[in-house]
Amino acid sequence: MAGTYLIAPDPDGARLTRIVRGVDQTGAEQDIRVVEERPLTIYLNGQEIVTAMTIGDHPAYLAVGFLLNQGMLRPEDVILGVDHDEEVEAVVVRTARQTDYEEKLRKKTRTSGCAVGTVFGDMMAGLEGLVLPAARLPVSDLYALAAAINTTPSLYLAAGAIHGTVLCQGRRPLVYMEDVGRHNAVDKIAGWMALERVGAADKLLYTTGRLTSEMVIKTARMGVPALASRSGFTAWGVEIARQVGLTLVGRMRGHRFVCLSGAERLVWDVDPATIPDEPARHRRKSAGEAP
Repeated sequence: MAGTYLIAPDPDGARLTRIVRGVDQTGAEQDIRVVEERPLTIYLNGQEIVTAMTIGDHPAYLAVGFLLNQGMLRPEDVILGVDHDEEVEAVVVRTARQTDYEEKLRKKTRTSGCAVGTVFGDMMAGLEGLVLPAARLPVSDLYALAAAINTTPSLYLAAGAIHGTVLCQGRRPLVYMEDVGRHNAVDKIAGWMALERVGAADKLLYTTGRLTSEMVIKTARMGVPALASRSGFTAWGVEIARQVGLTLVGRMRGHRFVCLSGAERLVWDVDPATIPDEPARHRRKSAGEAP
């Protein structure tokens, strides 16, 4: 399955997990794989912006995507370089434009992210007048993507305690990113798209996390017209999705799903009764959030 991806999860990555010994409910010893967390400090030119807790893979994509999704980088900005120092756990993004975000850094909105996300400045900035492409979404593509993604070897299946976000085109998953916070995962995809100059108009984002306002805002700012999840919705997330014309599909389990924004863009090209239910293993591990 990983061969169909441009970037796939690396559940065997040496720095991503470690073995921890504990005891179970009977007192028996068990060795358990747990996900590593490490800090990554992001700089924009000479200014320190934030220190994020992350699993540590794809730091350049995470840094650029974070800055883009916070509005600190503009789509037209020329990025002169992205330098990662693994020893000091820092990434410096250098641009041709001189930047100064001291005022924006003083104004923070704490978000509902599992890793305690933070949005700088006005959360809704950049959405004024934004209308996403009215891309049609075949229901058969949703089912095909869910089946492929849910059976892909991943840290989610190997160790839990992690979120995944997948950039898709048609029924093909392209880039699968994981992290301790769903916001980090989607930022990595935003950074990959920016640095690799990949367009968004024909793409869909699939996430294992909740469809919150910040997830909807980030998807909209990226220009991606559809967002789908195994999990549920928040009211503000739905409201913003309807405002910008984002197709929003949640609670995807087997043949079941709910669309709360953009249902008129769905193409009903398959009978749900012909779609098999998902394996019990995935039903047990998906109560709405990654284990």
